[in-house]
Amino acid sequence: ALEYARIFDIPVISHCEDLNLSGGGVMHEGLVSTELGLKGWPAAAEEVMVSRDMALAELTGSRLHIAHVSCAGSVQLIRQARERGIRVTAEVTPHHFTLTDEAVRGFDANTKVNPPLRTAEDIRALEEGLRDGTLEVIATDHAPHDLTEKDLEYAQASFGMVGLETALGLALERLYHRGILSLPQLLARLTVHPARVLGLDLGRLAVGAPADVTLFDPERRWQVDVNAFRSKSKNSPFHGWSLRGMALMTIVGGEIAMDRRENPERR
Repeated sequence: ALEYARIFDIPVISHCEDLNLSGGGVMHEGLVSTELGLKGWPAAAEEVMVSRDMALAELTGSRLHIAHVSCAGSVQLIRQARERGIRVTAEVTPHHFTLTDEAVRGFDANTKVNPPLRTAEDIRALEEGLRDGTLEVIATDHAPHDLTEKDLEYAQASFGMVGLETALGLALERLYHRGILSLPQLLARLTVHPARVLGLDLGRLAVGAPADVTLFDPERRWQVDVNAFRSKSKNSPFHGWSLRGMALMTIVGGEIAMDRRENPERR
C-alpha cells in the first residue's frame, strides 16, 4: 500500500494496533483495569505498530499518517522519526488529550474507545506533542452509536464516541485556555493541517476558497447536553460538562447549516 500510494504522493492512514497484544482488551492496561476487573490493552500494542509502520515508510519513502495517537511512547517514536526525515504525520483526538483511564471507573460505556483512554502521563506527552508540532492534526474520531450498542456491560459495548459537537469546545478548554497552544496554532491543527495532510485545498479563508466557515466565541461558556445534539447519536461521556469556547454558526458550501447567535442555548 505504501509503495502504491507513493506513486500518487498520498498518505497511507494507519490505525496502529497489534491485535496479538490488544486482543480482547477493552481499556488501557494498568492499575485501573486491574481494579475494575476489565481486560487491559497495553500501550505497547500501539507503539510496536507505530514503529513498524514508520520503518516501512522510511524504506519506501512514502507518506504515512498515524491516526488517533494515544500514548507517550508513540509520541516519542514519531518525534524521532520526523527528526530523521521520515515522511510521517500524526493526529490526536480531544478525548485522548482530555480523559484518562480513571474515567472508566463509572463503567460508562461512552468512555470505551479505540484506542483506549490512557494515563495522565500520556496526556502530558500528547500535549507536548501538540506544542512542538509532532502531532500536527486534531481529529474528532467521530463514532456515533445508538443505545443498543452502548447500553450494555462495558466489555460487550461497542467502541467509540461522538466527537463533532464537543471537539472545538474541548480543544479550546484544554489547549488554548491552558496555554498549550495559541489560538492560531489550535485552529491550524483543526483546519489547514488536516487539509494539507490529505492534499486538499481547504481550511483557509480566501477569495475563491470553499465557503466552509465556523463562527465561534472562544470565551463563551456552555454546558454539554447530549439531548440537544444535532447528531442522532448521544454516546458522549461529556454530558453535563461546562466548556469554555462555543461554536455559534457554521456555514457549509456557502449555506448556513447552524446558527445559534441569537439563542446560544440551542445546540
